[in-house]
Amino acid sequence: MLDYKLVEAFAVVAAEGGFEKAAKVLHLTQSAVSQRVKLLEEQAGGVLLVRSSPPVPTPAGREMLKHYRQVRRLEEDLDPGLGNQSSGFTTLSVGINADSLATWFFPAIDSYLNEEPILLDLSADDQAQTHKMLRNGEVLGCISDRSEPIQGCRVEYLGDMDYRLYATSDYRTKWFSEGVCLDALNAAPILIFNRKDSMHSVLLSGVLGEQPSSYNGFYLPSSEKFGPTIASGRVCGMMPDQQAVEYMERGELVDLCPGHTFTVRLHWHCWNLESGQLGRFTDALVAGARRELKQVG
Repeated sequence: MLDYKLVEAFAVVAAEGGFEKAAKVLHLTQSAVSQRVKLLEEQAGGVLLVRSSPPVPTPAGREMLKHYRQVRRLEEDLDPGLGNQSSGFTTLSVGINADSLATWFFPAIDSYLNEEPILLDLSADDQAQTHKMLRNGEVLGCISDRSEPIQGCRVEYLGDMDYRLYATSDYRTKWFSEGVCLDALNAAPILIFNRKDSMHSVLLSGVLGEQPSSYNGFYLPSSEKFGPTIASGRVCGMMPDQQAVEYMERGELVDLCPGHTFTVRLHWHCWNLESGQLGRFTDALVAGARRELKQVG
């Protein structure tokens, strides 16, 4: 039987990124926190935490964190059932892609957040990477482009986001006066979220039949800044329709490749727990996403 005071200490060290910070959260000395983690490792029969800066959970440690978060989720649901209504908040950890966070996510769950005592602990990454957070036990659910369920999880279709390559008219005149072609793309500056981002390559391969040999990448890991940066006329870049619509309505941007889109089909994955709160969040998110996003099939 695990001693959950020890497990909690380990989980807080992993979440806060260090023993000193964990000690402040737990109102313990740093030595006491270190001792609890050491005792847990002795009970588990192996190392759970690499003592680096910040500390990093081992594979066994990630499984322990996954277990701890699931147990905490079930315990938080259990208290009201015993008549112990808490006046505090429940925290839900969620993995989310940056574009969803910048556009439809909060409008989709606005009513839910007004009605439920929920705090969100959001972790952002590319939509092709968020499922790793769920698999590693870092979050209870994630928004991902993956359609296949992860073992031990349920999956719900949310909707589609269509991306197009946008620019100002002046940018198009300067760099693509003769249309989007390989030579022009090799020379033109293009806005890219980060080095995991490949949607521009996929879309342009469909337009040209081949990929440019290289890009003059302007890297900007902020979805909120994509619109203003493209509208500055310095770069072209991919944006979802939800984000581009206001610029298009004002006539500030044009679609550089009409008829060509990159579609991201989003899904919600979460642990298959008998958790009322997680279930209510899932229902609210799915219903809201299906109002905000394009539905296919």
